[in-house]
Amino acid sequence: MYSYLRTILFEAFRELGRNTVRSTLTVLGIAVGIAAFICVVAIGRAGSGKIEQQLHDLGDNMIWIEAGSRTASGVRLGSRQTKTLIVEDAQQILAQVPGIKNSVPNVDGHSQAVYGNTNWGTTYRGVSPDFLEVRRWDMQQGGMFTQEDVDRAAAVCVLGQTVVEGLFTDENPMGKTVRIKTVPCRVIGVLAAKGMSANGQDQDDFIILPYTTAQKRITGTFWLDDIFLSATSQDAMAEATRRITGLLRERHHLHAGEPDDFNVRTPEELIRTRLQASNLLTLLLASTASLSLIVGGVGIMNIMLVSITQRTREIGIRMAIGATETDVQLQFLSEAVVISLLGGIFGVILGILGAQLVQSTLHWQMQLSWQIMAFASLFAAATGIFFGYYPSRKAAQLNPIESLRYE
Repeated sequence: MYSYLRTILFEAFRELGRNTVRSTLTVLGIAVGIAAFICVVAIGRAGSGKIEQQLHDLGDNMIWIEAGSRTASGVRLGSRQTKTLIVEDAQQILAQVPGIKNSVPNVDGHSQAVYGNTNWGTTYRGVSPDFLEVRRWDMQQGGMFTQEDVDRAAAVCVLGQTVVEGLFTDENPMGKTVRIKTVPCRVIGVLAAKGMSANGQDQDDFIILPYTTAQKRITGTFWLDDIFLSATSQDAMAEATRRITGLLRERHHLHAGEPDDFNVRTPEELIRTRLQASNLLTLLLASTASLSLIVGGVGIMNIMLVSITQRTREIGIRMAIGATETDVQLQFLSEAVVISLLGGIFGVILGILGAQLVQSTLHWQMQLSWQIMAFASLFAAATGIFFGYYPSRKAAQLNPIESLRYE
């Protein structure tokens, strides 16, 4: 059996070698289709991976409650204009709403951060120590302030990477004093960089400090701008959001028909929608690239049909000296499979080189995987079998006597 298959493959390579130009062009058609498929999928996977990273960086199943709008003299003002969102709301949500595992009050604003003769316009954010867990943020240096710092409104702060680059050049910021408005705050930590958000904002350009420090020493207010919540799971978010709305309306004494004086948002849903759209686009592009493989398969069928016409007398001689229909069919089918496999091998090589070229010239992140390459190679082999079956079957069904008479 092994020698039989080896003979068939040897004959397939020898026959393809007799028509080098025609075989090379057919192999090239398959290779280009495979390379296009690999490059398109690599680009799509890179885009999906970036969106998944944004989804991870967004927070741990985060629910965002924002102070709502209000009406003044008949004019409806925008979000964060109400003063009804308070720390007790955050505490009661954590205590009464099932499915919520963390609650972080937030007070923020814009200010100049000053260190020595250098200043940097940034955002300060007064939060609780659970902020890092809710927002999935890591520390690069130092540590986060504690609940004790919150209780005594300590003048301590943690800097984002952009603020560090803006205020400190070659100095280590740890232990230095940064002035936020009129409050000198000691730097106890530096956050790891996250880069740009999904909407293009710099996530590292802010300073965090205890929310009590922001309220008592900077803003002089008692209300909150936001509450960041972390749900136990993604499935729990919808029910938790419904319960939060009911609880806050009750606590804020809102009657039926009155609009909410807060906004409950789940930004994760927006990112997940983008991820689904990215995956769908990748699938559509990969399907489009697969059409070139079908075109290459049609080329295989065409070259095999032409080969049968040219070798009709040869087929008749083989069948006259004892070759069966199966032998003839395997002979021509093996030629189609060899063409497709060679196209698959060269296509994978071209796909890798093409992906590296796109990454180096356009600076797009490409994500290649052996699974995609294996799938592309198997797809090429399947193409050869599918489009080679009809010509091989046609060759096997030729009448030996008529084939011997063919000129």
